[in-house]
Amino acid sequence: MASTAFRLRRIGAIITISGATLAATATAASAQSNGGDGTALVAARQRVADPAAVVPRRSVQEAALAGTSRVNPLDVLVIGGGATGCGVALDAATRGLRVGLVERDDFSSGTSSRSTKLIHGGVRYLEKAVFNLDYSQLKLVFHALKERKQVIQNAPHLCHALPCMNPCFSWFEVVYYWSGLKLYDLVAGRQMLHLSRYYSVEQSAQLFPTLATKGKGRSLKGTVVYYDGQMNDSRLNVGLACTAALVGAAVLNHAEVVELIKDEVDERVVGARVRDTISGKVFDTYAKVVVNAAGPFCDAVRKMANKDAEPMICPSSGVHIVLPDYYSPEGMGLIVPKTKDGRVVFMLPWLGRTIAGTTDSSTTITMLPEPHEDEIQFILDAICDYLNVQVRRSDVLSAWSGIRPLAIDPNAKSTESISRDHVVSEDFPGLITITGGKWTTYRSMAEDAVDAAIKSGKLKAQNGCVTDQLRIVGAYGWDQASFTVLAQNYIRMKQTKGKVIPGAMGTAVSKHLSHDYGSASEHVAAIAQNENLGKRLAHGYPYLEAEVAYCARNEYCESAIDFIARRSRLAFLDTDAARRALPRIIQILATEHNWDKSRQKLELQKSNEFLETFKSSKNAQFRDGKHNGK
Repeated sequence: MASTAFRLRRIGAIITISGATLAATATAASAQSNGGDGTALVAARQRVADPAAVVPRRSVQEAALAGTSRVNPLDVLVIGGGATGCGVALDAATRGLRVGLVERDDFSSGTSSRSTKLIHGGVRYLEKAVFNLDYSQLKLVFHALKERKQVIQNAPHLCHALPCMNPCFSWFEVVYYWSGLKLYDLVAGRQMLHLSRYYSVEQSAQLFPTLATKGKGRSLKGTVVYYDGQMNDSRLNVGLACTAALVGAAVLNHAEVVELIKDEVDERVVGARVRDTISGKVFDTYAKVVVNAAGPFCDAVRKMANKDAEPMICPSSGVHIVLPDYYSPEGMGLIVPKTKDGRVVFMLPWLGRTIAGTTDSSTTITMLPEPHEDEIQFILDAICDYLNVQVRRSDVLSAWSGIRPLAIDPNAKSTESISRDHVVSEDFPGLITITGGKWTTYRSMAEDAVDAAIKSGKLKAQNGCVTDQLRIVGAYGWDQASFTVLAQNYIRMKQTKGKVIPGAMGTAVSKHLSHDYGSASEHVAAIAQNENLGKRLAHGYPYLEAEVAYCARNEYCESAIDFIARRSRLAFLDTDAARRALPRIIQILATEHNWDKSRQKLELQKSNEFLETFKSSKNAQFRDGKHNGK
């Protein structure tokens, strides 16, 4: 009891600090809203919300980048098309700057598409703040909670609040988690999504039927449910890229930086030599400032400026698995608060399936990280202890690994500065590096990077940051009932064996299109109806042939992998379904991009190689064990 009282006193101390900080945050937010540039915001909103607006063609974007020179440079060139890089491009463009972005692979092809899909405020940071009386950790929580609400508001079709259940197997755990999560609510203040609350054993079993209430010498005493956000990460990332393009940024995927260009006199970085990996064309792009937002590959870019650069990245591997929907109920997640090695594992409903993860282990940096079998087994073991259903390795529909770029500040005096927070650094003149952080805070990370770029290049921005009040493409004009317009007004024309057969759009497909494309979903539905592309790509999934054509025309979808991994999520949801859908996807893309037979054959080969890195039960090599099932 003395230990309990001590912990509660610490929570009381943090509450006192929280109240003062909350008031200061509200005051700062009010001041910021009064000082923003309304003209720039209105102009950006009009361009993004215009239903007739179309992103410039890829060839136009490349021409804009190649058309720069030493005497006519961009203001900012961004290297990296993940969440942070696209956030930087959007922020800079809405400040009236001339912006370009290049991405070696595809938008969101790296870490940004391989997250836990949570937009979270940082419950674990709050726990550290309590036990260590660490005000810096508390500030991280305040910051993340503010940005969590912002992300959901700016992309409501792709993000939503998700209740997460924390099981308690002792009355101490009930008090501990209830008080801790009530503190989380308090710290969130006006940014709170919903109030946390306690549920009895009976209530918990109704909300989460597969939750084990007894076993391993323990019995459930109840659960505490709190709320965080959930997103479709790569769709959000692609939306950021397209929004940046609509407001004037020249964004180009499949464009690799092969060399940084330096001024011959003062050695300042003034641009980059870029290779279009589709056409093979090489061109130079010049900019007053280059922003390095290459995620885990930030150090590789920094070494182009100085081969002796000290590393900033401490890479960490995070593995996730996807299981059938019956593992978790729709609309309720589960937290395994303490695994055998002290990690936290989430089990969350996502796009009609169940996602579980993550691990946290050191790794090497590679373009296509693969999950190790022991990491998959670790996740299965962790959730097995909390469920009343048989957990089987053969149920794993997909498994993937992502690399977190944990940041080391190169200006810090010690190596103990490895952090989940972000770092902005200009250790080489003209090259701003932004790394670390997390998905939730991408927008404020981008703001910090653009501020640093303006200072470094003495850029003349027309206004301050407005992205906190700017929604992404598809968000304007969308609401939760938008899917009914598709269901009532469109039909799916399906071409089968030479015949065209009409079919209902249906609730499942309509909801999927509405959430994935927002207010642009009617354009996709029109293609399905008017161009006979209304057939589903894979049995059991709502993805339509029309989406392939739409993404090729409007979202810079340049390869089959771009579609199965980032425009749709088939590769992440079910690798076998993605593999079955590939021939038709390639056929449609071939029509859109004028591919010959050899290119189509290459696309199929590359896509199958890509899917081999997703260790589902169909392509994984594993021994018979308790997770195999019969």
